[in-house]
Amino acid sequence: MSGAEEESANPLRWAFQFSVRTVSTRSSMVMTGYPEESVKSVLGKIAWVTGMPLRELRVIYKGKQLQSEKTLVESGIENDSNLNIVGHLRSGLYPAASRPIDYVLSLLAHVFTSNTRSACAALTTVKVLTMRISTSLVLWSFTQPLMPPPCWLRSTTRHVTQNRAISCVLHNQFHELREHEELAGGSIGAVMEFCKQLRKFGHGDHDYLYLKCRNTLGHLLNTIGVSYDSGSVKKRVSLRNVFSFVPELVDSLLVSLDYSKRCGNTILSITGPSPEEVSDLIIFLAPLRNAIILQKKLLGGSVSGDDEKCSVEKDDDQLLEEEVDYLRLVFIRLLSKMDECFRFIAECLASKESGGRGFVLNYSWSEYLRILKDLYDTSKVFDGAEEMFWTVLRFHKNMLSALVVAFVKRGGDHWWVLDNKGVTNFECRRHLAMILFPAVEEDFDMLHEMLIDRSQVLAESFEYIGRAKPESLRSGLFMEFKNEKATGPGVLREWFVLVSREIFDSRHALFVSCPNDCRRFYPNPASKVHPRHLEYFRFVGRVIALALLERVQVGIVFDRVFFVQLAGIRVSLEDIRDADPCLYRSCKQILEMDADFIDSDALGLTFVRELEELGCREVVELCPGGKNIVFNSQNREHYVDLLIQHCFVTSISEQVANFAQGLADILSSSKLQQFFQYLELEDLDWMLYGSENTISIEDWKAHTVYKDYEESDCQISWFWEIVGRMSAQQRRVLLLFWTSVKYLPVEGFRGLSSPLSICRTAEPSNRLPSSHTCFNRLFLPEYSSIAVMEDHFGVITQEHIASSFGLS
Repeated sequence: MSGAEEESANPLRWAFQFSVRTVSTRSSMVMTGYPEESVKSVLGKIAWVTGMPLRELRVIYKGKQLQSEKTLVESGIENDSNLNIVGHLRSGLYPAASRPIDYVLSLLAHVFTSNTRSACAALTTVKVLTMRISTSLVLWSFTQPLMPPPCWLRSTTRHVTQNRAISCVLHNQFHELREHEELAGGSIGAVMEFCKQLRKFGHGDHDYLYLKCRNTLGHLLNTIGVSYDSGSVKKRVSLRNVFSFVPELVDSLLVSLDYSKRCGNTILSITGPSPEEVSDLIIFLAPLRNAIILQKKLLGGSVSGDDEKCSVEKDDDQLLEEEVDYLRLVFIRLLSKMDECFRFIAECLASKESGGRGFVLNYSWSEYLRILKDLYDTSKVFDGAEEMFWTVLRFHKNMLSALVVAFVKRGGDHWWVLDNKGVTNFECRRHLAMILFPAVEEDFDMLHEMLIDRSQVLAESFEYIGRAKPESLRSGLFMEFKNEKATGPGVLREWFVLVSREIFDSRHALFVSCPNDCRRFYPNPASKVHPRHLEYFRFVGRVIALALLERVQVGIVFDRVFFVQLAGIRVSLEDIRDADPCLYRSCKQILEMDADFIDSDALGLTFVRELEELGCREVVELCPGGKNIVFNSQNREHYVDLLIQHCFVTSISEQVANFAQGLADILSSSKLQQFFQYLELEDLDWMLYGSENTISIEDWKAHTVYKDYEESDCQISWFWEIVGRMSAQQRRVLLLFWTSVKYLPVEGFRGLSSPLSICRTAEPSNRLPSSHTCFNRLFLPEYSSIAVMEDHFGVITQEHIASSFGLS
């Protein structure tokens, strides 16, 4: 910089003119200074124009630094003098990066002013360079306080090429930094500053570059997190800065959730938020939520909104009281909006069912589940929030369950839904449990083939299933009975029912049925009478898993004492109510007896158990030294618990373990307990047994279609009239003949794998009806009268011959 003296009419008012040239902007400017002005005042003008910090500027005259408090006259400045104004530029965070930064910046400047071809070449060079340089080296050059922001940053009309250039830097560096967390820790601060600069100069939610930069920042937060350690590199991004993005993200999402368009009372369309909008908010909320939890632990108190404030120190690593309150308000606003969305969708469903225009299922609704998952996490932070959250979801139970069934796939983050099973229905829980099974590859060449003799169904099935490799079973089964032509899914369903009936037959001593419910079974403690009983239990586990995988109802259910062990839950007194009613009542009486009566030793009990097995009586201690421990009122609960564990856990532990291993062969060991924990016992009942309701003729008709027949044909009318006169047992046999399904799914006929159909056949009227159970087809000859038809159906609805007519 140079200074020159210029006299005016008044010699006391001569002035200095300074020609100031800055390197960063490559421009010159003329500034005026008066003799009575201080050196500091002149430096202040230069600092204001250039953006350079005043405290770093110095004036050098004749080799000496001028004192800032003295005037220009006092400093002895003469005519035609040269003044040097220098700034002590402190090193940035990355002093070794200046050359690569300058080179990259020059390339970017070239992009902004060049034709398309040279711009593309420069962009390619930038991509290569930025893969080797930390994001901070590129972005910090835009945000260093020692230099003014470039003019394009302040421009409201940036060229698209500029956006592409910087987005390219952000994109490439993000993927590079994910592999180098030590670089990401520092670079996240640079990205944050870049976002703040863009927002400062008026680039908001609709600016492409700002949104890309904010998105990159969010992904970096998600990758490396936000540190609360003041000594960490990650400290460069404070919670306060993270919080500053939340209001705009919340407002944007709330606008997107106002999705409905109407014309009068007609619903025109339904849309939902974009994945990017949801992801960005979730990513920015997570570190703030974690900070509140940490503060809660440090303070030893709770965060309860209006009732109890969260008082914290005003430090960059802590959220202030008003910010915590705002986040609680965000929870309430988003939950209220989700309640509104669910109500509106329910209204749309009702409109569709009543004949309105309705709507098409929108995939963006899957984002509602992600929002709810984040609300679930937030509900753990504030007192009373969990109850509020579950109350809303309980009201929309069916809608939530429908979204889960429609959009939750294998590997998704969905476990939170079952934290409160009261907000889900059977279909939802079944869906979540079933997606734990591996996906089945439909390859006919990979099917595990079986040829079974009906008279040896258990023994031969054991050889085919018990000795097979698990991976071959997961590929699917191809089933055929010896000396029979029928094949396909219908025959496979029949085999499942037949082999299950054999497995649970008391003759084989593998399972015991409950005294008051012969459908319910648990492992037989005396099953060792069968020499290979443990191998058979593993085989049974495989069969049940395959039946679940194929969605075949086999007609048996498990007792609770068996179910809870498979779920990894300790057996309690209430769990044995059905398995052993006598022992249950005895234990209840012991727990309710008068303490003085028990302490009188009137019962004469010690911690032992007498049992009879295979004709031999044996006394077993319930715990070490049990025969010497006297039963009294103080230890009676412990005695009852030990007795239950010995009767229903210890005595069948090997059987349960082998059954579980068989299940795990098809499912997986890591997901086995999870599968049963996802379900209620009643859910598993419905999956294995099916519906116990009387078959509804109206439901049957509603899910039956006709081929070469019309519903108005007399043969169809006769058919339904005959079915209406059948007994409940005859209807079940007819259903078995038609579909190989002995037990309907809990959903009724709509739960079948394919619709039922009645097909006209050219067979003469003296022939019996036939079926293709594979496709649920009933072939009905054109009978001449209802009497003839009824006689023929009387034959096929005899249970002992019903399976002889199915073709596949």
